[in-house]
Parts: sequence; C-alpha cells; structure tokens
Amino acid sequence: MRKMLRFVMTLVAVTFPVLASAQQTTIKKVPAKPTSAGEGATMYKEYCASCHGVSGKGDGPAAPALKAAPANLTTLSARNGGQFPDAKVAESIKAGPAIPAHGSAEMPVWGPIFLAMRTGATDAEVQLRVHNLSEYIKSLQAK
Repeated sequence: MRKMLRFVMTLVAVTFPVLASAQQTTIKKVPAKPTSAGEGATMYKEYCASCHGVSGKGDGPAAPALKAAPANLTTLSARNGGQFPDAKVAESIKAGPAIPAHGSAEMPVWGPIFLAMRTGATDAEVQLRVHNLSEYIKSLQAK
C-alpha cells in the first residue's frame, strides 16, 4: 500500500505542472475597437471586462494570465471611505494606474489609445470617454 501511495504521489508531482501549464490562459493583444464615446457600458464591456469581468469583480477571462490580479472595481467606494474616487479612477483610465504592480504594460493606458482611435479625435472626446467609462464603473459599486 505504501509503494502504491508513493507511486501516486510521484505521478501527481510529475504531471501536475504539465496539466497546470496546459491550462494557462494567454492574452491575445488586438487593437481596440472604436465605440461610442457616449456609452460607458459599451466601452467597459469592450475594453475592461476581459480582465475586470463583466460584473467588475476582477474575474474576467484574461485575469488568470495576468501577473497581478485585476482590481475588484465593485469595491472602490468601500475601499475609499464610502466615496467613489472619481479623480483616481479617471486618472487610472487616462494615464495608467499609480499602483506599480498594476501599472505594468498589462493594463493599457487608455488616454492615448482613445486619442488614436479615430482620425480627428480630440482631447475633449478622450475626456468624454474617460468620464463616461468612470461613471459606468461608479454604477458597479456594491450597495
């Protein structure tokens, strides 16, 4: 019985890393699709949900492939004394997050991407996109 247990444990130790690596998620980087600057929900689903999840809890399909777990966006207000951190969220969207672990190339800096989406995009359109996306994230806050 002991030999059998040792054999099974060895088999698990040898095959587990192979199985784990076979299940790894890879992130395919593709250009951002232009969406309406007026639709925060559409922008969120197109640009954020793959990592942060449709519900904003950080459980998107690409999350397992990231070095740092995506933030749970539904608890931003709770983590900031009950107030939604409008300026911090807008700045994170536009210029990238200030948290070093999350400020890697894994989270796109959306300001320049939004500006480059369409010929003739203006800073005002970028601001509108950032504002509407931030407002949508605000709507995801746990009650």
